[in-house]
Amino acid sequence: MKGSGECPGGADRPKRADARRNREALLDAAAAVFVRSGVEAPVRDIAAEAGVGVGTIYRHFPKRADLIIGVFRHQVEACAGAGPALLAAGPTPYAALGEWIDLFVDFLVTKHGLAAVLQSDHAGFGTLHDYFLDRLVPVCTELLDAAAAAGEIRSDVKALDLMRGVGNLCVGADDPRYDARRMVELLIAGLRRPR
Repeated sequence: MKGSGECPGGADRPKRADARRNREALLDAAAAVFVRSGVEAPVRDIAAEAGVGVGTIYRHFPKRADLIIGVFRHQVEACAGAGPALLAAGPTPYAALGEWIDLFVDFLVTKHGLAAVLQSDHAGFGTLHDYFLDRLVPVCTELLDAAAAAGEIRSDVKALDLMRGVGNLCVGADDPRYDARRMVELLIAGLRRPR
């Protein structure tokens, strides 16, 4: 220890927690900028959104691919964590499903840009796609099952089919004349059980 100020059992823990919070804030800022301006947005825009210097971003993410992968994983985890929380807090399972699909659309709008970059620049894209499916299909299944059990939606809807449908509707989201959210809203309304 030699007078370094380190204490056994954790003097560095608050710093690690701060670093984790800073990293998450950077990822949130990058995701917001990517949605607005695409994945090729200047790093200075992300730094401004996060309220940090450009050097801070490069300390956490030395290459743009590192930042893109970080945003992808961060958004998958946020979307995966939101499903059970929405189901527990929502007025109905169908309402929770609708809110989760809104979050999923936000993710997909970013993901389309991320996918193009990752497919051309990064060999691990297939692994990330598998990670995306492994984390999100079970969450969507849980929401669909709860809404079906409550009698709010048809019971024959498969999570992967719904997610692919939503994904396909989001493909044109970069065209200002196209309202992907409206199309997804119509798709989700079509899940309702006939009365």
